[in-house]
Amino acid sequence: MKNLACGCPGSNVRTIEKPATENTATGKVASELRQWPTQLHLVPPSAPWLQNAHLLIAADCAPFAYGDFHRDFIKGKVLVNACPKLDDTSPYLDKLTAILKHNDIQSLTVTIMEVPCCRGLAMLAKQALEASGKDIPFEVAILGVDGERRS
Repeated sequence: MKNLACGCPGSNVRTIEKPATENTATGKVASELRQWPTQLHLVPPSAPWLQNAHLLIAADCAPFAYGDFHRDFIKGKVLVNACPKLDDTSPYLDKLTAILKHNDIQSLTVTIMEVPCCRGLAMLAKQALEASGKDIPFEVAILGVDGERRS
């Protein structure tokens, strides 16, 4: 594991190897998370799991509001998460642009909540994609505070 300047072991970059998952008779749903860390501030653009990834950028609240988030969004993707309202987003445009430029990202999906402050995350992702010069599939999924998908 690579040690980061902050010295926090929770910030170490990790790939999480898992066998294929299915819902079992117990009803327990397995996590689809494939890497660590997920917080955008902590993800280095050179993380090995970004290469050839289908990238998911999730607003921090989205997985809590949408019950099937792992199955419908994380499965088969690499997740980074952020909050456009509470985070210092000033480095996000450069970081996302670097991630897109330096990795062969296959697709970009952004999950945001229907609340107005969340739209900033989708705008940042779109600006980063444009700045990267890449032409990859781009989707924004809007989730309702009631747990329903709006788009």
